[in-house]
Amino acid sequence: MEEVVIQQADLKALVVDKLVGAEVSEEHAEVVADVLIHADLRGVSSHGVLRTEHYVKRMLMGGMNANPEFKVERKGSAGALFDGDNGMGHVITKEAMDEAIKLSKENGIGIVGVINSSHCGALSYYAEQAAKEDTISMVMTHTDSAVVPFGGAEPYFGTNPIAYGFPANKHKPMILDMATSNVAFGKVLHARETGKEIPDNWGVDEKGNPVTDPNLVKHLLPASGPKGYGLGLVVDVMTGVLTGSTFGPDIPPMYGDYNNYRQLSHVIVTIDPGLFIGKKEFLSNIDQMIDELHAVQPAEGVSSVMVPGEPEQWKEEARKIEGIPVPKSIYGYLKSQ
Repeated sequence: MEEVVIQQADLKALVVDKLVGAEVSEEHAEVVADVLIHADLRGVSSHGVLRTEHYVKRMLMGGMNANPEFKVERKGSAGALFDGDNGMGHVITKEAMDEAIKLSKENGIGIVGVINSSHCGALSYYAEQAAKEDTISMVMTHTDSAVVPFGGAEPYFGTNPIAYGFPANKHKPMILDMATSNVAFGKVLHARETGKEIPDNWGVDEKGNPVTDPNLVKHLLPASGPKGYGLGLVVDVMTGVLTGSTFGPDIPPMYGDYNNYRQLSHVIVTIDPGLFIGKKEFLSNIDQMIDELHAVQPAEGVSSVMVPGEPEQWKEEARKIEGIPVPKSIYGYLKSQ
């Protein structure tokens, strides 16, 4: 696979130009580009700039609103419902997180349900957004049907990812961001783009047989069998069912029906780390936990034990200096007029 290595600022400018060309405001295009490049910096290319072409296509065909009017309706003292008016999910989720952070600072805890959204990219971005404000967070979103339930031969739930963020003091925050399938479908797409084989526990063909050719994948497998299936169900209940949005197989597909709004739902929960103990004590305890995990005797062939999000943080630091590798085909699209 041929790749082009691009510096972060240059790559962001290319993405912004493409989005602005699709009638997205420059302000919103900047946010979307930040979320995509966040993923590429961390080595999660499945959620990076390769998604740009899809967003542009959907926007131009009417499947997203280029000029949304966001509405926030308070629900009790610590809740809010955020209507994204079918705009770009990255902008919607970032603003919804701001609202959730404000709620938790006021009340100790906050919950924001998001409706009428679209694909919002890597959830780690929003967990990190909260951690920068010394706020604990849980972020989840449902996606269109792609994962077979445990014991099933056809898909029902989507990859339904969930992310947690825990701020620290001297260390970087712990960020756990995971699909409830074995992998996000974007990783299959990235394997197709780069011509690589995939492990046989990622997906199945139309007959339910495990495959290693990404081009043969029709459906995905849940993470750890019944455990991932159960977590995927929880995410759909907490997003689609709780907010009154669609759920399961009724969620409009990401690829196809480009002229229709997807009306996705996300849910954000934020907690002030000083809710039960002092904030300084909480942050200190997280630092202690990280130090103690780092001190655990590593298994043979492993250099050290790391905490969730740490491998991605190391990669991010390196790529900020060395540049971001982008498949030549994606770079060609971003450079095209």
